[in-house]
Amino acid sequence: MTEILTLPPRCGVVGGGRMGAGIAHALLLAGCDITVLERDGEAAAAARDRVARAVQASAKRGLIAGPDEPMSRLTTVTGHAGLAGCGLVIEAVPEDLDLKLATLRAVEEAVGPETVIASNTSSISLGTLAEALARPERFLGLHFFNPVPASRLVEVVIAAATDPALRDRAAGWVAALGKTAVVVRDAPGFASSRLGVLLGLEAIRMVESGVAAAEDIDAAMTLGYGHPTGPLRLTDLVGLDVRLGIARYLERELGSRFAPPDLLVRLVEQGHLGRKTGKGFYDWSEA
Repeated sequence: MTEILTLPPRCGVVGGGRMGAGIAHALLLAGCDITVLERDGEAAAAARDRVARAVQASAKRGLIAGPDEPMSRLTTVTGHAGLAGCGLVIEAVPEDLDLKLATLRAVEEAVGPETVIASNTSSISLGTLAEALARPERFLGLHFFNPVPASRLVEVVIAAATDPALRDRAAGWVAALGKTAVVVRDAPGFASSRLGVLLGLEAIRMVESGVAAAEDIDAAMTLGYGHPTGPLRLTDLVGLDVRLGIARYLERELGSRFAPPDLLVRLVEQGHLGRKTGKGFYDWSEA
């Protein structure tokens, strides 16, 4: 059994969108001081608001005494220098290779040599991302799942250059967050995205060819197989654009079985990206 290890007292999160805010929320509830880095003041304020809403929801559910104390430990910054002193920095920027490479390079330049840098990438090879770093032995993947507060899983991804001792440390940190770690070797899509995206793409093909409606396909998986969420509803929650980007990357790396269906491409081109735009495979306009 993995020993529960104490998280670094101060952690950083780069990117305060839905995933980054969720990661910051989880770390705050675990007692860490958190610095969230965003691109400008407006984005930083929006990130703080996202985290505050999540913390308030935790207080309403009785998970914490109140939101004031956790929020007092949250700092938002717009420059990488604000990450100095963090023992762990988690990159949670959009799933774009060039953006992630530039982000990781800038983070490493701003932090100390003992700082562990992790990527929340859901599909990009850690070996590719490690090429941006001078100290790849301090780098690994910590793939959180959406929504972070409700998800019980974190995928710990070990790259070829990762210090072997980080495996147990990272699994211990995940346990300290009240979640379960699955440890996988670096490969495109790792374990979760590789399987989840393949299921989602096949579900989209079934809608495309008229096999069944989205609601019925999802019901088959939730009621028949015990999945908590159907693959099409999950695609809406993740974002059709995110799913498309991952599918194209996995198609390049692993072959045609990950080729995105024409329906997915058309919906993204039309701006129907799921919950965040109000429409995907479901109508989210009143959600």
